[in-house]
This record gives sequence, structure tokens and C-alpha cells, in this order.
Amino acid sequence: QVQLVESGGGLVQAGGSLRLSCAASGRTFSSYTMGWFRQAPGKEREFVAAISWAVRSTNYEDSVKGRFTISRDTAKNTVYLQMNSLKPEDTAVYYCAARNGVVVVTTSRSYDYWGQGTQVTVSS
Repeated sequence: QVQLVESGGGLVQAGGSLRLSCAASGRTFSSYTMGWFRQAPGKEREFVAAISWAVRSTNYEDSVKGRFTISRDTAKNTVYLQMNSLKPEDTAVYYCAARNGVVVVTTSRSYDYWGQGTQVTVSS
């Protein structure tokens, strides 16, 4: 049973930084792709970033390029999302997701496992 547990969300002022963590368990993730998605109130869930666990290829949504960085720690089975220069429009619940495959994809329906989400609120 794959489990994904996010942490690191919170309240931050615009221009500030947060680092989200996603602790993964229940499987060997070497063939997996890990993604971060977010959902703001009244909006659909949207792709933020993803990383292929084995080859470390990455993909980012355009609005976060240059501000967010996704990475993974194999020893800790943990994926991180470093978020810098945060903006009020980044406010959302952030979800970690996993899919069995090395191709980095951006569609939420391609991901098989999801965490419970962590709230990120950016004040202006």
C-alpha cells in the first residue's frame, strides 16, 4: 500500500519561502514519477511540478518556473518542493502524487496515489 504524507505548509507573506515535503512509503519508487499538484478554492486541481525518481528529469508549470524547485532524497524516500518568491496566487492546498512510470507527465488522472494535502496560504 503506497502512502504519501505531505508536510511543510503554512502561512507566509508574499515574497517568502516554504519547503513542502512528501514522505513516501509502501513501495520501491525507483520506477515512479512523483508530482506536486495544487487546488485553490473554486478551481480545478492543477499541475505544479514533477520529477522522475530514477532519472531525475523534471517538469514545471509555467507560472512556477524559476521560483519552485522539485527534488528527491532517495535515502529518505522523500520528495521536496522548495517554493521561493511566493505570491498570493500560489495559495492552495498542495498535494503530492505518485505514478508508476518514468515519464514525467502533468495530468492528474495519470497519477495513481495521492496524499491528503497541505495548505499553503500566501498573504499580500
